Amino acid sequence: MSTDQTSETKPDRKTNWWLRLLPVALIIGVLLTVYLTGAHKVLSLETLKDQRESLNAYVAENLLLAVGAYLLVYALATIFMLPGALWITLTGGFLFGLVGGSVATVFAATIGATTLFTIARTSIGQPLRQRAGPFLKRLEAGFSENALSYMFFLRFMPAVPFPVANIAPALLGAKPREFVISTFFGIMPGVIAYTWLGAGLGGIFDRGEELNLSGLFTQIAPPMIALALVSLLPVAIKALRKKKAGPDSPAPLPPTES
Repeated sequence: MSTDQTSETKPDRKTNWWLRLLPVALIIGVLLTVYLTGAHKVLSLETLKDQRESLNAYVAENLLLAVGAYLLVYALATIFMLPGALWITLTGGFLFGLVGGSVATVFAATIGATTLFTIARTSIGQPLRQRAGPFLKRLEAGFSENALSYMFFLRFMPAVPFPVANIAPALLGAKPREFVISTFFGIMPGVIAYTWLGAGLGGIFDRGEELNLSGLFTQIAPPMIALALVSLLPVAIKALRKKKAGPDSPAPLPPTES
């Protein structure tokens, strides 16, 4: 290769690298701006209580626009990892009811999570895997062998933050199809629980009661943890089978052609 060709390829690689990191820089910039300006404080129970009449009136007159705006806000909040997703979920139940709010939230969260996953996968995940050491490669191999089980575990486990469950699979080489499946179905139990609470917010406001989120979390945490452990059963079964087979067991013969 000539020196001219080499000098032409190097700038292209630098340009591609900066283009890959541009979405990450945008996410970080928006997140910092939201925190520094205090815009995230707008998403609160007090805001919903103060604006309940105007919000209900707008939904009644512009249902499709309201649903579209809700989908957009939730997806963007997920992409930019903004705090307040819980309050948006409650708002979805308050405005659209249990069924409508749950459906809208699951779709919006899946779209936003998949977008964030794709950004992390193409900008950070691919270069990281190319430069990975032996430990990360073993971790990636173990994850890819049981990717769906691990991703369902991340979705069901209450202690795992939503952004972590979106980014970690991207760094470990998860396939987009498996990510979408585990996200769409994995977030359903939590979304339904909080949307249900949001659907009853009107009555809570009218009675002047306090919203007991800690009580709800205490109720849903045990079944969510149980679901998380169940999702790891295929991993445990596969490990037991390998242990019984032993390291020296012969590999199975390929199927014979009939």
